[in-house]
Amino acid sequence: MYRAGEGFVLRTANIADARLISDYFVRNREFLKPWEPQREPAFYTEDGWQRKLIKLQELHRLGLGFYLLIVDPKTDEMMGTVSFSNVTRFPVHSCNVGYSLSECCLGRGIMTKALSIAVQFMFEAQNMHRVNAAYMPHNDKSAAVLQRVGFKKEGFASEYILIDGQWEDHILTAIIKPSWKKRD
Repeated sequence: MYRAGEGFVLRTANIADARLISDYFVRNREFLKPWEPQREPAFYTEDGWQRKLIKLQELHRLGLGFYLLIVDPKTDEMMGTVSFSNVTRFPVHSCNVGYSLSECCLGRGIMTKALSIAVQFMFEAQNMHRVNAAYMPHNDKSAAVLQRVGFKKEGFASEYILIDGQWEDHILTAIIKPSWKKRD
């Protein structure tokens, strides 16, 4: 996948992106810490990402997961990520989405635009009927992004995801493609 947005490019990660991705997570380590699972040391290294990207390439090839990068087309610096996991075809045709944005990119509408493009990719190219997302109740910025993209609240999950070493409650949301049709 490769799509140009306003001020960014959204594209599928490849093995050559290991340094780009590790640099992004090193640069944003403290900023993202309250919103993410605890990470093993290899997560912050180029070698660790090379190994991870080999596995992700296979998921991309099989259509079982997609790891997308938001990149500044002028500087080639990574601005954020959008990832789709738990991609399930028949009979539910759904997946989960997660995302992160560099601290220096906040407040510019980048995540709203990138997530909108990514969800449309999953609806059109991958024929998903539903994309699920969850956010912690105190994460107002994530709630606002999801609402702007069209996600609707569907429920509340106590102690849903292990974030920074603590089980955190999450609000469950989803966006549905109403015009979904089965493809052969």
